[in-house]
Amino acid sequence: MSLAELSVNFFVALFALIDPIGNVAVFAAATVGATTAGRRQLTVYIALFSFVFLAAIYFTGLSILQFFGVSMQAFRIAGGILLFLLGLDMARDDFTARFADDNETGEILSTRAYARQHFERLVVPFAMPLLIGPGAISTVVIYAAEAKDFGLPGMMAGVTVIAAISASILVAFWMTGLISRVLGKIGMTIVVRILGLILCAMAVQFIIAGVAGSTHNLVRRDAVTPYAADK
Repeated sequence: MSLAELSVNFFVALFALIDPIGNVAVFAAATVGATTAGRRQLTVYIALFSFVFLAAIYFTGLSILQFFGVSMQAFRIAGGILLFLLGLDMARDDFTARFADDNETGEILSTRAYARQHFERLVVPFAMPLLIGPGAISTVVIYAAEAKDFGLPGMMAGVTVIAAISASILVAFWMTGLISRVLGKIGMTIVVRILGLILCAMAVQFIIAGVAGSTHNLVRRDAVTPYAADK
């Protein structure tokens, strides 16, 4: 496999796992009360976080998780629990109201302050593990190992791919204003409820996969990959 083929495969795999386009609706629901400038600044923070975190994983591998003695399966289960709490909040409560207020004291925030405050709320579990989940992390580790065979050009190609993925997150999330205007308040409320249910189901699937990977024959294979079993 050439370096160009490796880079293309890395980009396609990571883009499919992070799915920035598919997560636009969730981001729109979480920022329905934001101004255009505030949402774009928040998008910049999320894109930068994605780049820094993925680049760190790319160069360190699983050393961060190994340092804390955390397995990928434990990370998957923990991520599933966080996603479930987020999905439950979206399905039951007025999820958008939590992000619509400038702050608790009523102080008028600048665009940058607004973005920082909301980034603190969204970095977990939205940026991680919804965007950057165990699948994306393991993919980065695998391709980093393959890129080492190409030396410095291979490592730089991997960083370029991660930068391109972060840029795709930036571009995709900048489209949320259009989605919010098209759906309106009632439409966004409906979308939030439906996405909340889907996130809960995704979270349960994360937990099932984590339990299956850390035990022996405790979970049926078709429960871990239900649709692959039908092919």
